[in-house]
Amino acid sequence: MKKIALFLVLAVSVMLAVSCKSSQRVTDDTFRAIYNKYYDDLILEGAKEYTVKSGDTLAQISNTLYGDGYYYPVIMLASKNVVLDQDRIRPGMTLVVPVLQTNLDRPQSRAAVKGVLLDCAKIEDSRGRKNTAAGLRDHADKL
Repeated sequence: MKKIALFLVLAVSVMLAVSCKSSQRVTDDTFRAIYNKYYDDLILEGAKEYTVKSGDTLAQISNTLYGDGYYYPVIMLASKNVVLDQDRIRPGMTLVVPVLQTNLDRPQSRAAVKGVLLDCAKIEDSRGRKNTAAGLRDHADKL
C-alpha cells in the first residue's frame, strides 16, 4: 500500500512539473507574439530608463511613473528585449519607459497600447487574476 501511495505522489509530482514547464514555454511564446504584434507601433522617442529595484513589480513601477498601475504592459512592450514576463522581473534589469501620453496621442500607437492591454488581460485571466484582467480591459475600453 505504501508503494502505491508513493508511486501516486511521484506521478502527480512529475505531471505537475511537466505541466508547469510546458505552460511556461507557452507563456514565453505568447509574450513574444504580443511583442511582435505591437512593438513597431510604439513610440519610443523621449523614453526613459528605469532600473528595477528589489521588491519592484511592473504594476508598482507603472503606478509610480504613469500614475496608473494598469499601464504596465506598455513598459513590458517597450522593454521587450529585457522583460519576457511581468512575473519575472529582477533587480538590476533596465526597463524602457516610453512617454505614455505621446503614445496615446497618436492613433496607431494608441491602438497598439489598447491591443497590448487586451492581450495581457487574456494572460491575466489564464493565471486566475480576474481583477487585474478586468482593470486592463477597462483601461483598453477607454482608449
